[in-house]
Amino acid sequence: MPTGAVLRVLGIDPGLTRCGVGIVDVEPSRRATLVDVSVIRTPPDMPLEERLLAIGTGIAALLDEFSPQAVALERVFAQHNVRTVMGTAQASGVALHAAAARGLAVGLHTPSEVKAAVTGYGSADKRQVAAMVQTILRLDAPPTPADASDALALALCHAWRPGAATSPQGKLTPAQEAWRAAEKAARS
Repeated sequence: MPTGAVLRVLGIDPGLTRCGVGIVDVEPSRRATLVDVSVIRTPPDMPLEERLLAIGTGIAALLDEFSPQAVALERVFAQHNVRTVMGTAQASGVALHAAAARGLAVGLHTPSEVKAAVTGYGSADKRQVAAMVQTILRLDAPPTPADASDALALALCHAWRPGAATSPQGKLTPAQEAWRAAEKAARS
């Protein structure tokens, strides 16, 4: 990112029923401004392929309309509910595809990494994250639902990390380095 340039980041909190999407502009001073926030919704009774198409179409429209320089996506992590993990992973795949089709770097961030970046505490609850997003973006009220607030928190986390506008091979946060090392060890 050139010195003095504003970085525009699209944050995506992936999900099949509710996919939070938020766009922020972040100045080199770390001052952030809300550009857009919404939730892409799909009904649970809709066929899976149509749900994924709706999510992909919604993300593509945002990418085309707002032209972010980077995308931040919540890293899928294991949960006890396999069905939830699968839906989140499928929505994440659609988001990754849309970003890659436009040549955009994607930063994958864990929930605790995002919470720590925005609140200073990796175990913060949804209410605390929403309150800090409200404060950081100078909003009149916390963004709702939580998916929208989480998407904005992802965008902020990504923009504030060192080397935010670099390629995926750029400088990583300690949490990202740990994930990369764990993924490399798992492949070995």
